[in-house]
Amino acid sequence: MRLISWNVNGLRACEGKGFSDIFRELDADFFCLQETKMQEGQLDLQFEGYESYWNYAEKKGYSGTAIFTKQKPQNVTYGIGIDEHDHEGRVVTLEMEDFFLVCCYTPNSQDGLKRLDYRMTWEDDFRSYLKRLDEKKPVILCGDLNVAHEEIDLKNPKTNRMNAGFTDEERAKFSELLAAGFTDSFRWKYPEQVTYSWWSYRFQARQKNAGWRIDYFVTSNRLQERIVDSKIHTEIFGSDHCPVELEIK
Repeated sequence: MRLISWNVNGLRACEGKGFSDIFRELDADFFCLQETKMQEGQLDLQFEGYESYWNYAEKKGYSGTAIFTKQKPQNVTYGIGIDEHDHEGRVVTLEMEDFFLVCCYTPNSQDGLKRLDYRMTWEDDFRSYLKRLDEKKPVILCGDLNVAHEEIDLKNPKTNRMNAGFTDEERAKFSELLAAGFTDSFRWKYPEQVTYSWWSYRFQARQKNAGWRIDYFVTSNRLQERIVDSKIHTEIFGSDHCPVELEIK
């Protein structure tokens, strides 16, 4: 079973850069999107053999998540059931027969860490949500989680230490998530590998490979032995992020 996750940074723009061709070429069983930046009806995007589920932000041109799936889910939920968090289209959850698939676009702490306090509240509430799911069935979480966990996960850790996405607080929350019974699939497979999934559009960052690894597949620990591979598709363009992939038995 192959799953893809991609922050497309505006699906309409990404479609103009070949999204549909990339989608078909990757041929995933589940294809999860973040930062679609769309409202319903703005883009008619359908693929044969797939159903799709969309969570749109109330604010136009902002955030948004979606999942395309070849397999019909037993149930679909949008958000995490807490009003404070559920207006920005950040989470779609599919309940499948033997696992939950959660597509997430984690709030950015923003310049000057203006949203860091809110981000900390989100982290605690979202982790509780995942733990409740995990009590019922194993969880596969994917998405732009807006944190580089360790120094190996970004090009310039020293100069970025207290910037959004690499604060001590955000990194500690990711550690808490892993300690709660979850596995960073890429780092589990490749403990020493340096590969990034996001590059700023500024300063020719992608050409210089001055990137961050902030896009993840995180699984319940009991799925570890079923992980065949966890990949980062740095060869694919169309967004400031590249797709990440999980292959699991």
